[in-house]
Amino acid sequence: MCDQGEQITYAAAGVDVEAGDKAVELMKADVRRATRPEVLGGLGGFAGMFDASALARMDRPVLATSTDGVGTKVAIAQALDKHDTIGFDLVGMVVDDIVVCGAEPLFMTDYIATGKVVPERIAAIVGGIARACEQAGVALVGGETAEHPGLLDPDEYDVAGAATGVVEYADVLGPQRVRPGDVVLGIASSGLHSNGYSLVRRVVAHAGWELDRHVDEFGRTLGEELLEPTRVYSRDLLDLIRTDGVDVHALSHVTGGGLAANLARVLPSDVFARVDRATWTPPPVFTTVQRLGNVPQADVERTLNMGVGFVAMLPADQIDLAVRTLADRGLAAWAMGEVTALEDARVEDGVEVVRGAKGVDGGSVQVVGDHPA
Repeated sequence: MCDQGEQITYAAAGVDVEAGDKAVELMKADVRRATRPEVLGGLGGFAGMFDASALARMDRPVLATSTDGVGTKVAIAQALDKHDTIGFDLVGMVVDDIVVCGAEPLFMTDYIATGKVVPERIAAIVGGIARACEQAGVALVGGETAEHPGLLDPDEYDVAGAATGVVEYADVLGPQRVRPGDVVLGIASSGLHSNGYSLVRRVVAHAGWELDRHVDEFGRTLGEELLEPTRVYSRDLLDLIRTDGVDVHALSHVTGGGLAANLARVLPSDVFARVDRATWTPPPVFTTVQRLGNVPQADVERTLNMGVGFVAMLPADQIDLAVRTLADRGLAAWAMGEVTALEDARVEDGVEVVRGAKGVDGGSVQVVGDHPA
């Protein structure tokens, strides 16, 4: 019971509506740049609107949608009090799942839950989201910031997002296009991206390393390395798909589950992909985490991307053109394996074969060999 004279307000309960309004004002300029001609209305509406009349000119438009967050990487941003890059992680995790099927991401919405709205912090988060959307050619058509006092500490927050894209039915990429003789093309990651941070944070804490520790192998501090933004691939991969002379059969976004599992998801059940570690050297952050935590090889490869952010499957005679096309967009790529019929597969004894993943009855993948010293 409270005194009859005491007034309990929303602000007294921990929710500051005026702070939320200020955050919206601070983010407006960034959000305005993350747009497309099809966007109707502006910031502040109850719903984002997108003119879909162009879809009527498609033969059989297929909508693709995806939703995700960035996991415990937000804990690194919060510890460093640096919030303007986490948006790239969110956008990358969402729109790059859409491009896997060949779809062009069109628009995105975001959601931020926080213990206390600090307008400058929220604006920094959304500013990063907007800049990443602008880079990807995706419109940021709406979002929500929710203040959850008592559920989250004042400096804690979490972010999530959802996006929608479209592709002609005849152009959908996936297992139905993959053929024996295809080459597995690896595309470099920008670092850890947004997966496996529960393992990484546990290893770092166990080793007693502080985020401000300078690491010679990284050429910067541990915190700076761990906060490296996720590469946003969608526009680059759409450019590759649309390149004359390149027939991309399937794409795989290497996120949770690692390279083998995510590759298996986009292969038909009657093929086998053999990937050779000798074709690339993981960046130092991966070997450092493995060494510091004495993490088993199988576990680290199931958890982290090991320097491979995306994988493409395409005919062998198109690999050189694909590598050059991606290089022109600042992406390193290399042939890392081959696809064969399952019945003809050269399976190495004593090495795990991953068959399908995440409920998908996919193909079989074996990762063999050792990374260059």
